[in-house]
Amino acid sequence: MTTSNRVLDLFGIELPIIQAPMAGATSPDMVIAASEAGGLGSLPSALYSEEQLRAALDAVRAGTKKPINVNFFSHQTPEDEPARQSAWRERLRPYYIEEGLDPDQPIPAAGRAPFNDTFAKVVEDYRPEVVSFHFGLPSPELVERVKRTGAKVISSATTVVEARWLEARGVDAVIAMGFDAGGHRGNFLTDDMSQQVGTFSLVPRIVDAVSVPVIAAGGIADRRGVLAAFALGAEAAQVGTAYLFTPEAAISEVYRQALASAEEATAVTNLFTGRPARGIVNRLMAEVGPLSEIAPPFPTAGAAVLPLRKAAEAGGRGDFSSLWAGQAFRASRPMGAGALTRMLAGF
Repeated sequence: MTTSNRVLDLFGIELPIIQAPMAGATSPDMVIAASEAGGLGSLPSALYSEEQLRAALDAVRAGTKKPINVNFFSHQTPEDEPARQSAWRERLRPYYIEEGLDPDQPIPAAGRAPFNDTFAKVVEDYRPEVVSFHFGLPSPELVERVKRTGAKVISSATTVVEARWLEARGVDAVIAMGFDAGGHRGNFLTDDMSQQVGTFSLVPRIVDAVSVPVIAAGGIADRRGVLAAFALGAEAAQVGTAYLFTPEAAISEVYRQALASAEEATAVTNLFTGRPARGIVNRLMAEVGPLSEIAPPFPTAGAAVLPLRKAAEAGGRGDFSSLWAGQAFRASRPMGAGALTRMLAGF
């Protein structure tokens, strides 16, 4: 697949396939299966408390002794913006009434903590072989703590400028995340979605711009996508959406039905969390957005949408659910996470 095996040596894995960390969808069983198959299983922390992350890591370490990746967000916690939050609640008011909910009910704070001292202690205790970050990197002091554990550090770049920024700050590899990728965009130096490019335009540009290995992510759902990524200079492929079709995916029945029956329509939206993320177009995206200046900053937008999502999903509808999926999701096929990892690698 590639004349270089720098990623294999770097991470201590057998196959240059990384199962993408997908908060809310990746289970410990998925991580175990991907790593046991020879790839790199990735555990997301974005929706975990410290206790939940430790429990998940206990489960993963009990299931595999092979290398794993633990993923963290490194966003900045936003300041309070009461006026913007109020405007967002007002925009959602008709949907609350329609669903039989009190539009003025108190809502809990959104729970996505960035990488901090608490999470650094978890890394120091469990010593995963790889630690990945989304939305740039945390402070140099925190990155250094991670590196002292022996973990390799990687992060996502959506532009050449971001890739160079990451290399200058000592990452061991760069994930080139194309605009076709599902879930949250990894952008951190720009908020301009109009200039984001697809994976197969981005990968060779980043390969030419940095000296560290490049991992392709976005629009890769089968063996053909992996081969295309390697032809452009990537040394590994990170695949997310295809793993949603595995029995190890911890997703709702509504989500599974959307993946199985939706037309080829995805869009980048900020309605569900406040940051751009690609998902299957549903009612909220079609009627409000998909990108709206009213939506408050990440991660606070999601708190007001959550009651709507729960009410709709109870009725078997995904009208207000974040149905993250990449543009190539229709090329995915149901199979176990281990079999998928091997198939992507050509076995």
